[in-house]
Amino acid sequence: MSTTLSAIQLLVDDYQAALDYYCKTLDFVCIEDEVNPDGSRWVKILPSHYATTALVLHRAVSPAQQASLGRQAGDAVFGILYCEDCEQTYQQWQSRGVQFEQPPVSQAYGTVAIFSDYLGNRWDLIGPPTDH
Repeated sequence: MSTTLSAIQLLVDDYQAALDYYCKTLDFVCIEDEVNPDGSRWVKILPSHYATTALVLHRAVSPAQQASLGRQAGDAVFGILYCEDCEQTYQQWQSRGVQFEQPPVSQAYGTVAIFSDYLGNRWDLIGPPTDH
C-alpha cells in the first residue's frame, strides 16, 4: 500500500491575510475555502494548479499555536518552493514586497533564494542550476 503527502498544515493569524499573501503575492491558488459547522474554516491552497501537495491554512487559536506563528519550523526553512526561473521569480516577488534574506545564489543542486513569508516563516525558492 503506498501513500503520498497530500497537504501540510500551516498556522496563520488570519485567514484573509494569509490568502492575500499567498494567493495575491506568491500566486498560490485557493482550491477549497469552506466554513465548518463549528465556525472554523477549511482553507486549502496550492503553489500552482499543477502542484500535488497543498497547504491547509489553520488559524492559530491555542497559546502554543499562537507562539508558533512565524516559527513553524523553528529557525529552519519551513518550505521549499520549486520554480522554473529563480532569478525572474525573485525579481517579481521582490517587487511585490516579499522579504528576501538571500538573493538567488547558484548551488550544485540549483539556484536558491531564501525569503520569509508575512509571518516570518522561512522558505527556499529553488530553480534549476545556472550555467556559469
